[in-house]
Amino acid sequence: MTFQTFLPDLLWEPVVRAALVEDLGTGGDVTTQALLDPEQPLQAVFRARQNGVLAGLQGAQLAFSLLDRKAEFISHRQDGDRIGAGDVLAVIDGSASTVLAGERTALNLLSHLSGIATATRAIVDAVHGTKARICCTRKTLPGLKAVQKYAVRAGGGASHRYRLDDAILIKDNHLALCGGVSAALKAARQRAGHLMKIELEVDTLDQLEEALAAGGADAYLLDNMGVETLRRAVRLIDGRSIAEASGGITPQTARPIAETGVDVLSLGWLTHTVKALDIGLDISG
Repeated sequence: MTFQTFLPDLLWEPVVRAALVEDLGTGGDVTTQALLDPEQPLQAVFRARQNGVLAGLQGAQLAFSLLDRKAEFISHRQDGDRIGAGDVLAVIDGSASTVLAGERTALNLLSHLSGIATATRAIVDAVHGTKARICCTRKTLPGLKAVQKYAVRAGGGASHRYRLDDAILIKDNHLALCGGVSAALKAARQRAGHLMKIELEVDTLDQLEEALAAGGADAYLLDNMGVETLRRAVRLIDGRSIAEASGGITPQTARPIAETGVDVLSLGWLTHTVKALDIGLDISG
């Protein structure tokens, strides 16, 4: 599978630059300065230490090019590729000061984002053959939203809202504050433009039935419902709107949930608690 979507450097650069500034401090890499000739040529190899799905090569490259435009970063694989332990992912050629100063930032990005892509691909594979799509949510780490959601796409997933202004999503707190399902839907429709979608979170079938009777929403977020309840909800919606399952979805439960007929499974943990993929950087010359 070749991953086609990419992020422009404009979106990668603030993340990488902030990480480098945080790591280098005001004195730079004092260890390399003390022990080595900073201009000594160095070649190092990024190598996978476990199986997974790759994401973040562009960010890793920027970790070096922001330090020295002359550093040469050669990718051997592409984001979205399945990789195995021992695979060479990329090679960096540059001065010792550049390679060793950018090493941790590059590895942190590659490992974290590849972990997200790997977890996403596992869920995508689990629901293969159903119509369900796998989506991440807004439960991203501050400052990393663009790159974390990119990693989900590298793993074969998609995104829910990027920001609060992407769509109207009426949740339980909104319902409590504005007088219930019918009142919330009426207010939303009065305010929404013709291209603005409205999604309603429902916890019970009674809420869903009230919403359908009140004219409905474009999508329903079916929150923390069991498999049988989800099946009944999908039958009630009957293809008129998008049915989205959310809440406590795991690799073990994803398939049974997808088989209820929902259109989307949304999982916050893909970005907020995923385990990093083990990737190393080895000096080769």
